[in-house]
Amino acid sequence: MNLNNRKYIILFFIVFIGVLYFFRLIHMQLIDVSWKLRAQEISEKRKVIIPARGVIFDRNKNKIVSNITYYNLMFVEKNIVDLDTSSFAKLVNMSVEDVKKRFLEIKKKQGTYYNKNTKKRTSNYLKSRAYPFLIEITASEMATIAPYLNQFKGFYKESTSMRLYPYNNAANILGYIAEVSPQNIKNDPFYKAGYNIGKTGIERYYEKELRGEKGVHYLIKSAQNNAVEPYENGIFDTLATQGASISLGLDIKLQQYSEKLMQNKKGCVVAIEPSSGEILSLVSSPTFDPNLLVGKKNISKNYPALVKNKNKPLYPRPLAAEYPPGSIFKLVQSLIGLQEKVVTPNSSFPCTKSMVGCHNHPKAKSISEAIKYSCNPYYYYLMRKVIHQKENKNLFMDAAIGLEKWVKYMHRFNLGKKIETDIPGLRSGLIPDVRFYNKWYGKNKWKFSTIRSIAIGQGEVKLTPIQMANIAAIIANRGWYYTPHFIKKIENKKIDEKYTTKNQTGINKEYFEPIISGMHKVIYEAGGTARLARIKDISICGKTGTVQNPHGKDHSVFIAFAPKDNPKIAVAVFVENAGFGGTWAAPIASLVIEKYIKGKIEITKKETRVLEANLLINTKNEK
Repeated sequence: MNLNNRKYIILFFIVFIGVLYFFRLIHMQLIDVSWKLRAQEISEKRKVIIPARGVIFDRNKNKIVSNITYYNLMFVEKNIVDLDTSSFAKLVNMSVEDVKKRFLEIKKKQGTYYNKNTKKRTSNYLKSRAYPFLIEITASEMATIAPYLNQFKGFYKESTSMRLYPYNNAANILGYIAEVSPQNIKNDPFYKAGYNIGKTGIERYYEKELRGEKGVHYLIKSAQNNAVEPYENGIFDTLATQGASISLGLDIKLQQYSEKLMQNKKGCVVAIEPSSGEILSLVSSPTFDPNLLVGKKNISKNYPALVKNKNKPLYPRPLAAEYPPGSIFKLVQSLIGLQEKVVTPNSSFPCTKSMVGCHNHPKAKSISEAIKYSCNPYYYYLMRKVIHQKENKNLFMDAAIGLEKWVKYMHRFNLGKKIETDIPGLRSGLIPDVRFYNKWYGKNKWKFSTIRSIAIGQGEVKLTPIQMANIAAIIANRGWYYTPHFIKKIENKKIDEKYTTKNQTGINKEYFEPIISGMHKVIYEAGGTARLARIKDISICGKTGTVQNPHGKDHSVFIAFAPKDNPKIAVAVFVENAGFGGTWAAPIASLVIEKYIKGKIEITKKETRVLEANLLINTKNEK
């Protein structure tokens, strides 16, 4: 081959490769930014700043949920030099053996990574990465450690924020926060491993408002992954924004008092402001201190014990327990009967005890007296008129028509369907309809006599205590209500309009007056079933209920509102295994009302009786 030709060929290839690299470099530097970004990824460290959660206030501006600074003791193994394990163990109040175990535990917890190419499994633990050696150290504990940390290279303190509940009340309302699950991370890019999220209650429902906005801090990193300086003097950094503060309609002092009244009792108290629908108090008893579920250490220690507790302190009774309402249900039946015009305010029925058991009382000559005496036969007669309005000659088909009318009224009272309020865990209760009874007995095979127990709030009817309290609020308002809710105000945001929209029951206002008159007679007239609910200078309207319990002693129920005119509070009290409604539920409700309206209890004899009562002993034979 000609040497000159070979020379030109080699020269051509050199020039060609040079031109190729020249244009490639131009493309990399001026057009393709991915290489620049890759270089930034290597040299920059993007540190996310987690915001503090929003603070929660009650209706009177008392801070009921806040944040407190805790510390984690962090370490980077690569930076640890000649660790004096004995001295370090003494500083952190651990044994030498426990310190060694902790290091091994941290390494093991990181898991392993399987490399498909090499077919080898390697540890995810990196000596250059920071890990928490100890978590959730209080400020006082850290004060004894921090002065000596400079003696232990590779260790440093890192502040973190945790929840603080200044009042040890309202645990079932406020809920708690805990570390996110893999599903939480998958569903929302806001979260990363180690973040916290609201798990229950208000903390869960208003999570997006309370969690705030994350910030970012950029650092220049060395080849050894050490921070060198802020990137571009921090001009690209963003500050974390604390979560929005929210105010609840809750009255924390009333909540405290209500919980105190329910000590050593199983059941619940629900109090609502009728004019706004704001929940003033919501007690599930037995309860617990919400601070027991603050932080990983507390949750791992206390949560299993709360779950195993036979009295179920974690169970939100006011929202999820579905009880037969008993005789308080007669109030709604009265209103439906009047609206359907099958009875009048002065309708009278005999107290036929052969039909159903009843108290020894005079014949009820009006619907108000029927409420006052809580006459069971009266409501069997009334309900039969509601169900059988002779719209069909076939008695069974006529019953189906009547029941469907009745169910529509129930739904207008928000019964038999879930109240769409701002706390998780609600249930709908049960209002049996035609489909329900057709499934049980067969189509056209049932009539009023088959289902008559629903007339007095027994049988298949089930309500939650919050629904019971809402019945009292509806009657207090003479026919309308706002959906019961906790939220009063959210910082820089409007509350959901469903909480400010009036709901109508479809019952004429004038029909509420004989019902309210009867509720007043229950407390203040001879023969009434709730004389223990009387309060000096406050006109209360209420209704007792005694709920049959096949597993033990009957349950005690009472709903009320006060004052009679311009009501300020509506209350439902349900005490399990406590017997007659007027014995325990009624006085508890009256004390809640007096405390809220007057701010104090003037005659303490009733209060002392309630506070000293231990009704949990009545549940010992309960199945």
